[in-house]
Parts: sequence; C-alpha cells; structure tokens
Amino acid sequence: MTRVGCIWSFFFLFSLSLGWTRAQGQQPQTNFTRPVFHCGGDLVADSGFIGSEGFPSPYKPNSKCTWHITVPEGNVVMLHFRFFDLEADAQCRYDYLDVYNGKSNMMPKLGRFCGTFRPNNLVSSSNTMMLEMVSDEGTQGRGFVAYFSGEKPDDQRICKEKITKAQGEITTPNWPNEQYPAGVSCSWLITVEPDMVIQVMFNKFDLEPDSYCRYDHVAFYNGGERDRSRLIGKYCGDRVPEPIISSSNVMLVHFESDSSVTYNGFLATYTSVPHGSQIPSVDSGAGVGSVPSRPNVRPIAPARPAITTTTTKPPAPAPVPTRKTTPVKPTGRRVPGTTGQDRRPAVRRPIPQNPLCAKACKRNGSIKPSFCASEFVITGKVTSVTPGPGGVAHISVSLIKAYKQGRLTLTEVGEITSVKLVSQCKKCPLLRRGLNYIIMGQVDDEGRGTLEPGAFTAPYKAPHHRLLMNFKNQSC
Repeated sequence: MTRVGCIWSFFFLFSLSLGWTRAQGQQPQTNFTRPVFHCGGDLVADSGFIGSEGFPSPYKPNSKCTWHITVPEGNVVMLHFRFFDLEADAQCRYDYLDVYNGKSNMMPKLGRFCGTFRPNNLVSSSNTMMLEMVSDEGTQGRGFVAYFSGEKPDDQRICKEKITKAQGEITTPNWPNEQYPAGVSCSWLITVEPDMVIQVMFNKFDLEPDSYCRYDHVAFYNGGERDRSRLIGKYCGDRVPEPIISSSNVMLVHFESDSSVTYNGFLATYTSVPHGSQIPSVDSGAGVGSVPSRPNVRPIAPARPAITTTTTKPPAPAPVPTRKTTPVKPTGRRVPGTTGQDRRPAVRRPIPQNPLCAKACKRNGSIKPSFCASEFVITGKVTSVTPGPGGVAHISVSLIKAYKQGRLTLTEVGEITSVKLVSQCKKCPLLRRGLNYIIMGQVDDEGRGTLEPGAFTAPYKAPHHRLLMNFKNQSC
C-alpha cells in the first residue's frame, strides 16, 4: 500500500469510529464524512482528534495556527500522535509544532517537534493544553494528526515527578516485581544545586528493542523541556547505556511505552557532580590503568612496510607489472617472479537488490493491528538464516507456538516442529540465529511464511504468550 493510501485508510477508520464532530466537542452525526481540519481552534471535549490545516494535503506556507484543548475538570490531557510529517531540521527552526503545558504560551513548553518521527505521548499537568504550529515559506510536509483524551492524574499510565535531591533512583513502573505496563508516559524533572550537573548510570536495562527506539524508550534532555535540540540521548533494547551527564543543573528524563509488548524496564541512579567531572565508562574498572601502555607498542605496526625486502629486491617487482600486465587479465595466472599482489583484483558486478531494502527498516504497525492483518502469527527460535539471491533471506524457525497458522506449512521431525520463512530483505526485519521471536506475516503458494520489510517481529518472552492468546480469542 502506498504512503498516500495508508493515510486515506487511516482517515476512513477514525472517521467511522469517532467522527471529527466529536473532536470539536459537538454532537455526533449519523452521516460520517471526511474530517476537515482548520487552522487552530478551541477543542472542548472528553476526547477527539486534532490535525494540521487541510490534512492530509500539505499544510500552507507562512502560517501560524493555535489550538486550545480543554478536557473536563479533574483530568489531565494526554496527546497521542497518529501521524507526523513536518519539514525536518536538527533544531526545528523552520516548520515546527510547539506544545505547552497549559492554555497559553506563557506556560512551560512540553516540547518542540518537527521531521517525520512521531513524537512521544504528551501529558499536561492540568485539564488544558495548547498547540502552536508554525511554517515558513519553504518545504511543506503533510502535517500531523493526534488523538487527545482526558485521563485521571492517578492513572497508572501517567507518572510525573519533580526531584530536587542531590542523588536518588529512577525506575520504570512496577519495577522490579513486574514488567512495565503498555501505554505509559512518565517524566522525571531533576534539579540540583546551580554549580552542579547531573550524572545518570543504569544498573539494569531491558526495554523493547528497535533500531530507532520508536516504541518503548527512555530519553534525556538538558533543561526542563522535551526540545529536540536539547536531546542528550534516546535509549532502548537490553544493552546498558553509557553514563549520561547533563550540561546544566536541570535534566528531564522521559520514559514511554507503546501499546504492544512490554519488558522488565530499568533501574537507574543519579548523582549531582561538579562541572567538568570525568564520566567513567560502563566497562571501566581496575584494568583501565593498562590501556595507556598499548598505544606505546601499537605505533610500531606502521613500520612493517619499511622492514620488507624492498632493499634486497627493488628491481624485481617494478618491471614485471609494467611489462606484462595483459596476460594477467585474461588468464588470472600468476606470472613467474611476481606475487599475488601484482594481479589486478577481479571486478564483481553488483547483484541487483530489492529497492525496498534500500529504505530505512521501520516496523509498519503495533502488535494488535499486525496480528489481525497477518495470515500467520507464531513464536519460535530462529535456527538458521541463509542469504538468497536478490537480497532475500531463507529462515528456519523451531516453533514454540502457532497462534494463527493459515496456509503456513508446519514440518514435524520427531518432537520438533519447524517452519520455513522467506524475508524479502535479509536485514529487514533483522532476525538473529539462536534468539526467540514473535513473527507475523503472509504465506506464499508453497506454504512458506513471507516477511516484507516492516513486518512485525519482536523478541519473545514467556509473558507475551498470554497477550497473544488474548488476541487469538478476540475478534479483529
């Protein structure tokens, strides 16, 4: 499906479910039409959609639009972006969306956003939120669409904390007894003495892995705003990050999980340290003292070429390649008196690759929509990954459980059931031999599972079985 087709399909679905009139706080109508997004406005409702002017058409140049969201008293505003496409810039100087924690731009800014990556969920501290979108005269994207809702402040999915102690701990919800919940948005604003900076070190780290950390992740910002230009780092997966240090005495830590699989979470400790302090690496230790001695020995290596036999046999290599280079090209034989280095290397023609594989590897959707759209859904251990022609990969999987089989062929040998898969791109999705995965996809005429770039795969852990069984027992 093309990018434009996906956008229109998205519109059709949410038009049927809610209707734009609900987003405007009016009474629902029975005749659902394509929603129309205006430049700014006051949205007073329990929940609804908000979008840039004219979406999905590109937004207008040289425009400034302001929206005010108000949900019932006693609630906070949660903003969840469904689509985001603004002109990209490292510092968001041209086209951008500012989100404020309140009803005006005099309130603290929750963040400034641009580019094509969807921002994290945003949560206000009151029942109001303000959005302001600015565009210049240059490049325009398609804009944005987001869903807002009023949530109770004590909802488990929302956690905010202001910390002023010189040292302390930060953990994901439910740590260490259970995995963190799905759909969580947590922020910690750490402030220490003015002449100090903040250093964070992770003791345990286990979040959903992704090449771009788009799903479950923790992000660190200099200062108190989630501004892209102030981002220190964004982390996910199970590799413990290096120690993180701020440039000032204020740091914002934001953790977010999406609505799919969850993991154990993290435990981090922070301390206030003087400006200019050295940060030890994660794997530093008693052996660090031996590191400086290595460079003193290694520089000898470049002297090797000077110790070769060029002084004893200078004429031999020189004339041979200049006089007799042509026989080497057709025959590939070594001319007497020459070395293998005198031959010209064979030039291999590049193998044609699937153009889809050249694009950034991005997962197309979350777990529930992917479950419903897939012909097969399995969990299993990858036993082999073999490259094939045209950049494909042939994958063998030892089956743990089949939640949807469809036309997928299961091969039983003794007590082991295996499955054959074909991935259009050997590195998208990336599956590693010896690891357990949740795998979803379609089936070809030979009964093999097929994986397109962006097919849903995720590392599998035992608690995911219950989630998948729930999907199996529900209607899509």
